[in-house]
Amino acid sequence: MIIKTPTMHITTQRLTTHHLALFLELLRVYEAAFDMQDFQLPEKYYLKNLLNNQDLIIYTAMHDGAVIGGLTAHVLPSCPSAGSEVYIFDFAVQPAFQRKGVGRQLLTAFTAYCRENNYRSCFVQALTEDAHAVDFYRAIGGNPEQVMHFTFETPANK
Repeated sequence: MIIKTPTMHITTQRLTTHHLALFLELLRVYEAAFDMQDFQLPEKYYLKNLLNNQDLIIYTAMHDGAVIGGLTAHVLPSCPSAGSEVYIFDFAVQPAFQRKGVGRQLLTAFTAYCRENNYRSCFVQALTEDAHAVDFYRAIGGNPEQVMHFTFETPANK
């Protein structure tokens, strides 16, 4: 999908098995946006396996041939009823391109993809104290829900 803004030409696309280089660029965007200290890229075989996984949706936003934003989302099939929802796990735009409509365009393309593929809904988490993210998701039409998130450490993580 191509969207033109008054100042930028943004292209969005879903990554496939042929887009390892773009995936690597997206991971560097995440590194900058999430301020990931001492980040090490996973092995290429691991990343290729992710790109082959049809239940993992990876979208990018590009400007002048470079990845400037993206998201990774997981398809979650429902057990009690037919259909699936999609959970946006990572979503970021390079700091220099934030607040310029890139995130909105990326989510617009992504939600269109979800509609075309008959997913019931898509959702994303935001920390309550991350006012920028909360305001952004509200501004683009997200409906907030009050939930608590619990994390359980597994022996492999200790």
